[in-house]
Amino acid sequence: MLEIVNLSKAYSVGAFGREKFYAVDNVTFKIEDNEIVSLIGESGSGKTTIGKLILKLIKPTSGKILYNGIDISSFKNLKEYYRHVQGVFQDPYSSYNPIFKIDRVFEMVREEFYASTSQNEWRNRVEEVISYIGLNPKEILGKFPHQLSGGQLQRLLIARALLMETKFLVADEIISMLDASTRIDVLNTLIKLKETGLSVLFITHDLSLGYYTSDKTVILYRGSIMEYGSTEKVFNNPLHPYTKMLLESVPTVHKKWAKSQIALEGKIVPNGFCKFYDRCPLGDTNCKNVVLKEVEDNHQVACVKV
Repeated sequence: MLEIVNLSKAYSVGAFGREKFYAVDNVTFKIEDNEIVSLIGESGSGKTTIGKLILKLIKPTSGKILYNGIDISSFKNLKEYYRHVQGVFQDPYSSYNPIFKIDRVFEMVREEFYASTSQNEWRNRVEEVISYIGLNPKEILGKFPHQLSGGQLQRLLIARALLMETKFLVADEIISMLDASTRIDVLNTLIKLKETGLSVLFITHDLSLGYYTSDKTVILYRGSIMEYGSTEKVFNNPLHPYTKMLLESVPTVHKKWAKSQIALEGKIVPNGFCKFYDRCPLGDTNCKNVVLKEVEDNHQVACVKV
């Protein structure tokens, strides 16, 4: 479905832009058909940048993004690309114009992509998709965005993607603003859609949500992959010190948190060293020129200590 190969995105920083900051640094992973892959990492790790690169909102510095084997940079007809690849973002309210009713979101899709479809036929398709994602069209259509909840608005964005024959969805922190009861509805909607053929890049900083939804997991830190593979293997047999730190940070109700051995803030990492070198309790002079290596089937780790 979609493959990311040696992808990097650098920004010019410093005086006169002489230095480079790599928000994404030589990242490679693959998302198969009917698969949900979680992209997990703390704030600033490059998760959203990867999502924007896939959606062609920004251009990569180097590397390739292949959609069904075709480099997306060769897609000159963006309308055709966006018919199959769509994104849903963190704040559902920012995706709607408050002066228009919800219906306008769906009508714009018809005008841009399906102009030959009659309004009656389109209305039936809209109602069918809204029902499919677990909402009642009679209670939704004709309303303004402020009259609906965040969870309803988020699911309507997913419905909009379905109307466009979407095959691949970038879901960027789509439930971080929602309450717990609404989150599970949105997540179950994604899982249900996966079973019908949709592939999803699920971007999150919440490990429990990633574990619940995904088939594979990518652990990202400072723009580089620390660990990657089957979700069951990454969560049940974490091998990279950063992955272990993340899992140890998940709160539990039956015991107090132990003090982490991982430094909260690091110093400058020498060129060529692991991005986590400055914070890692196992870090030493051998931690350089680190690459992802397969430690077991469908489980890769970027650590010389493993």
